[in-house]
Amino acid sequence: MKTQLRSIAFILLPLMTAGLFCEGTHLRAAETSPNHFIGLDHFANFTQSQNTNGETVLLSPPIKSTMAWNELIVSWNAVAPAGTFVKIEASAILPDHKTKFYTLGLWSPDNHAFARTSVRGQKNADGKVDTDTLVLKHLATAAQIRVTLGGTNSTPPKLKFLGLSFCNSEMAPPQYPPNRAAWDVIIPTPERSQMNYPQEKGWCSPTSVSMDLARWANVLHRPEMNLDVPEVAAKVYDQTFDGTGNWPFNTAFAGSFSGMKSYVTRFDDLTELEAWVTNGIPVVLSTRWDLLKPGRKDTGSGHLILCIGFTPEGDVVINDPATHMDRGDSVRHIYKRADVIKSWQTSRNTVYLIYPTGAKLPEDRYGHW
Repeated sequence: MKTQLRSIAFILLPLMTAGLFCEGTHLRAAETSPNHFIGLDHFANFTQSQNTNGETVLLSPPIKSTMAWNELIVSWNAVAPAGTFVKIEASAILPDHKTKFYTLGLWSPDNHAFARTSVRGQKNADGKVDTDTLVLKHLATAAQIRVTLGGTNSTPPKLKFLGLSFCNSEMAPPQYPPNRAAWDVIIPTPERSQMNYPQEKGWCSPTSVSMDLARWANVLHRPEMNLDVPEVAAKVYDQTFDGTGNWPFNTAFAGSFSGMKSYVTRFDDLTELEAWVTNGIPVVLSTRWDLLKPGRKDTGSGHLILCIGFTPEGDVVINDPATHMDRGDSVRHIYKRADVIKSWQTSRNTVYLIYPTGAKLPEDRYGHW
């Protein structure tokens, strides 16, 4: 018998923007949390210049996390016309020196005039880039970000938002008491399966984003955001990775719509996920498919899913793209709480947050959004 869950409405507030710059404000969280997020939507403190190609270069001052870190994911939202690109680079500031600038992404909205791609071969004595994540050999104290805006279009791209997700992989995340207000809550969300398409291999991420955007298309009456899975897959494809699982490329696409914000961050515990569900906002999780349910075979890769709610017992309600709808299976799955925790931890609790800029967000108790 299916568990009956009550629906939850979505709440919009007047537009509010805020950026955490340089020093973070969640100092208590740094004592126990391995994660810290800094979001910027104002760039007046960035140094602006032009390179020899005539492209605009924005260089941040040092951006300091509340704790030492050895992993960094940078995500961004930009207004980028066809024929333009955004290049994201990061340098880590270690106690005794500063690293080179690593390229974390070459992003373009159309992937034709300029390749949308990650960059291989960036391993050196300080660290490496694992597709979209800077992984250091030693702990750093701060980062400096360089953003290049260019292209052949007479209208250059404009940066809307920049998100820095810091992580200390040497620390275990704390566990918090569950937020039972989310139990017995479900967010009405369209169901879509990657298995409906012959070319679906690796399409779990764009399928999750497609469902998430379709939810907002319905709530906001924005039909332009209700895109079929192949359309989203084409917009997030990473040429070097040869796939659609680049985390910041997925959030950059979702955040390219006017009035939307989207970024990659990391949570500590399911209680934070429950907080977002109580506010009517679905969350994309990076997990492992085989660990979501005992008895499955290891696929050797990560798996993106969309959390839409919780059962009355606190288990997790998921729209899972790896579902055979053609066989009559439901995209909506209920996974045991302990299994989701185990599966999600393999990505260090990575999530995509996608929401309108006027959304009422849950309290950010630990500095993760």
